[in-house]
Amino acid sequence: MARKMLTLGEVRDGALRNVSFEAIGAAKIASDGGEVVCVLIGNNVKEFGQELIQYGADRVVVVEDEKLEQYTPDGFSQALLAVIETEQPEGLIFGHTALGKDLSPKIAGKLGSGLISDATNLEAAGGNLVFTRPIYSGKAFEKKIITDGLVFATIRPNNIAPLQKDDSRTGEVSSVSVEIKDLRTIIQDVVRKASEGVDLSEAKVVIAGGRGVKSEEGFEPLKKLADILGGAVGASRGACDAEYCDYSLQIGQTGKVVTPDLYIACGISGAIQHLAGMSNSKVIVAINKDPEANIFKVADYGIVGDLFEVVPMLTEEFKKLKIHS
Repeated sequence: MARKMLTLGEVRDGALRNVSFEAIGAAKIASDGGEVVCVLIGNNVKEFGQELIQYGADRVVVVEDEKLEQYTPDGFSQALLAVIETEQPEGLIFGHTALGKDLSPKIAGKLGSGLISDATNLEAAGGNLVFTRPIYSGKAFEKKIITDGLVFATIRPNNIAPLQKDDSRTGEVSSVSVEIKDLRTIIQDVVRKASEGVDLSEAKVVIAGGRGVKSEEGFEPLKKLADILGGAVGASRGACDAEYCDYSLQIGQTGKVVTPDLYIACGISGAIQHLAGMSNSKVIVAINKDPEANIFKVADYGIVGDLFEVVPMLTEEFKKLKIHS
């Protein structure tokens, strides 16, 4: 059954987040040949419209206002609900990001709709859409089928592949005017604590440190390896609690959930709370001096050794590969 699907494009630091393209890819599956419309909300964001079309959107609807410069639940809800009322889609797909996790239940509540959150896979089977999502901290998975009403889901970044970019693809990018009023939240300043570089939640390679790094300086070898591999640095809660790094790097049940192609755990014991945030990584490499460390139970490859010896060795080897490639 063909459906009109609506997705949300997310802009951060002057660029579209990769999960925006993944949401379009998921919407293409869900649309079953129907139209995919992407919504861009912000201020001075229309310039990103054609890129969304090149990644598979059929049309892009832009809502711009100075009050939408920064995300606020009230402002974005008003803008998105106005577009939904006009477009009357059969389904909505957002990224399961900080923005998506905050906005989607509010929209679902306003629409009286159900919501499938944190989906890691989507497939069409027997006329139904089947969403797969993790439960019990990632120890099991459940399949959800929407039998009636609006199809509404958020997808976990780095799980559903985006469509191949087609630079020759063109489509309509239109602007709509929405009166944004009665905002209860005003963003006056944004203080960023996250490290510069690759977004941790979307990184294809993550180098994570635990208490075994021993100090703030202990993260330096990990940062060098991440730079060589074009990845991001993360941390266990133990490392954050010990004040070796900022909590913005925390991976786990109470931190970020990551699903990179490669996850290298350095000096991380493997507490169940940490595993909940990274166990779905495609390839897991563990480096730990303790051969009995729990992290080795989920690792695809394990190195028993001192991370301060092993990580620099890996960095040098990857440097050589990069030079000769």
